Amino acid sequence: MNVYQSGEHRGFQLLSDITFSVAVTMQVHIASILLCGVSVVLTMFNVSEDQAHCPLGYFPCGNLSTCLPQLLHCNGVDDCGNQADEENCGDNNGWPHLFDNYFGIPSNNLGTKSNACLLGTVPAECQCRDLELDCDGAHFKDVPTVSINVTMMYLQHNRIKAVHPHAFRGLYNLTRLYLSYNRITTLLPYVFQDLHKLEWLILENNNIHHISSLTFSGLRSLVLLVLLNNALTKLDDICLEMPRLNWLDVEGNKIEIVGNVTFRSCNMLTVLVLQRNCISYIHVQAFSLLRKLGELDLSNNRIKAIPPDLFVNLGDLLQLNISYNPIMDLQVDHFDKLHKLKSLSIEGIEIGNIHRRMFEPLKNLTHIYFKKFQYCGYAPHVRSCKPNTDGISSFEDLLANIVLRVFVWVVSATTCFGNIFVICMRSYIRSENKLHAMCIISLCCADGLMGVYLFMIGAYDLKFRGEYNRHAQAWMDSVPCQVIGSLAMLSTEVSVLLLTYLTLEKYICIVYPFRYLTPGRRRTVTILVVIWILGFVIAFLPLVFKGVFKNFYGTNGVCFPLHSEQPETLGAQVYSIVIFLGLNLVAFLIIVLSYGSMFYNIQRTGTQTTKYSNHIKKELTIAKRFFSIVITDSLCWIPIFILKILSLMEVEIPGTISSWVVIFILPINSALNPILYTLTTRPFKETLLQVWSNYRQRRPLLSSHPPHLPSFTWQEMWPLQENSQTLCSPDYLAHPSEMSNNSGTTQLLPLEGSKGT
Repeated sequence: MNVYQSGEHRGFQLLSDITFSVAVTMQVHIASILLCGVSVVLTMFNVSEDQAHCPLGYFPCGNLSTCLPQLLHCNGVDDCGNQADEENCGDNNGWPHLFDNYFGIPSNNLGTKSNACLLGTVPAECQCRDLELDCDGAHFKDVPTVSINVTMMYLQHNRIKAVHPHAFRGLYNLTRLYLSYNRITTLLPYVFQDLHKLEWLILENNNIHHISSLTFSGLRSLVLLVLLNNALTKLDDICLEMPRLNWLDVEGNKIEIVGNVTFRSCNMLTVLVLQRNCISYIHVQAFSLLRKLGELDLSNNRIKAIPPDLFVNLGDLLQLNISYNPIMDLQVDHFDKLHKLKSLSIEGIEIGNIHRRMFEPLKNLTHIYFKKFQYCGYAPHVRSCKPNTDGISSFEDLLANIVLRVFVWVVSATTCFGNIFVICMRSYIRSENKLHAMCIISLCCADGLMGVYLFMIGAYDLKFRGEYNRHAQAWMDSVPCQVIGSLAMLSTEVSVLLLTYLTLEKYICIVYPFRYLTPGRRRTVTILVVIWILGFVIAFLPLVFKGVFKNFYGTNGVCFPLHSEQPETLGAQVYSIVIFLGLNLVAFLIIVLSYGSMFYNIQRTGTQTTKYSNHIKKELTIAKRFFSIVITDSLCWIPIFILKILSLMEVEIPGTISSWVVIFILPINSALNPILYTLTTRPFKETLLQVWSNYRQRRPLLSSHPPHLPSFTWQEMWPLQENSQTLCSPDYLAHPSEMSNNSGTTQLLPLEGSKGT
């Protein structure tokens, strides 16, 4: 019971963090040994290098000249040889370190307490041991009357609403008082005036609205005051009556302003916790007298700007936490005077002007916490930087997962080869309906760009292998990243628009066969040109207007703007929503509804015009083809729509999901479109079979002499003798992709040169 109970949750969190760190670092055990060997070899050739000048992404081995990569820090292996790389594994800076120094239990006091009660008569609801009284959960509404010899009182989890002015009269020997989890709303002045020896006062989880400096009159020996989770709105020279106060925790209150007199008398303070308040303004001299301060926690407030010289006198500060504030900017010299700082937390803050110069003066910094993994590249000298991955990249690799590193090449090769093959075959075989072929070739060109994008990501992953952290931010800000991100966006949007156009043409052919007018060459070319121009505008607009979109494509290592978390600017956020939840969602719904309507019309027409058995066979064939097209579109786009909706709802999305979406889900259409629209069609298969047959007979496919040899052509129109209703009937719709601009179908007819057809 002689432990600071209100800090237990901090201790448990610390233990959890250490356990997690050990578990993670054991996973890189084998890689650590290999990299250690490389480091030792390099050190042999550079033994004179000073430890303060390790390469970026490395840290020194204590007083040795050896430098090791960051991933070897706390991996469970003595890579340095002097255990220097296994030090500071858990972030024990700040309050854990200070607690042991200032509040540790002296060893000569251990085991000296008696188990007998030395307080005489005590309330029946309480337990007594030696001079300590434990009334935890006794349902008291007032402070009970006890012997003046009591040294510790535990009155937690009771129903005390008000503390009587004389409640602690005469308790001169009381050293620790716990009043947590009660219903106290006010504390009158001088209520603790007789507690001259009191060292710990714990008042957490009450409803205290107001206190003054006179409230703590008489507490000349108090070193620890905890007002966690109350309703205080301001503090006025709180340490005036507590000259020895060492630890002040006012987390979870409603304090709005920290003035220049708030901590004027707190010159002995070493720990100050102001987390989870409503602080929006801090005076530039607010902490100027706290020269012994070791930990300052300002996280989870409403601070938009930090005064330039706020930390200038905090030379002994070990831990600083300003996380989760709406801070718009940090000056490059904000941390210059914090020479002893070991732990810096700036999580949840977008640092638009981040620069390596911000963290260079912090030579003793061992732990740093950012909002983004990419920021770690600006503090490469720090041993432990979190987050150490964004789910896509890690300190070592652009693609953190070995599966991603392998399949980026597999998907890239599949996409490139399939689309190039279709382009070559479509160009090689003569086509009577060149307009339809033109649309398919255009689609393949767009899909092929996705393969080029994946190939470039794989190439840069190889380039940065093992040292990505040194290049992360430079890579995401670079022109190549912006260009390949634009190519991926161009591929995606042009492919979506082309698929929508082809679908609408098939839909009109099937549903309105008598009203369908064949588009001419000029109209088809115009539509394709407009689609490509629109795709270029969508893809390259963020590059033209950098002021509005900032680094639109450089939010992650794969340079694709999924923006599963909030983008840097409102313009980028709105633009991303318009593209992914506007244009692409509408196109997806058009495709799904059009194919559903086509299938319904084919079923109705087939039932009226064919025999039952033939109708069933053809309907199943058509259903399978339609299903394959719709399901691939769904697999590609539904996950992306879900990600965008969740991001708008401010749901935290792991970066791992984004990486799998980019490498596996996004390229689905690009990889399968050649198969769906060309390679599995009846005409294409017949062409390949005939080419194979001709090869076996050693006759060229397109030879024009001797005149009796067959030649083959894409006949993408129906025979002239067929009427318009027959054009779109199920008898001729064995494959949706066989529908052309003229009739909605593609057929391959062998033409005998001299014999005719």
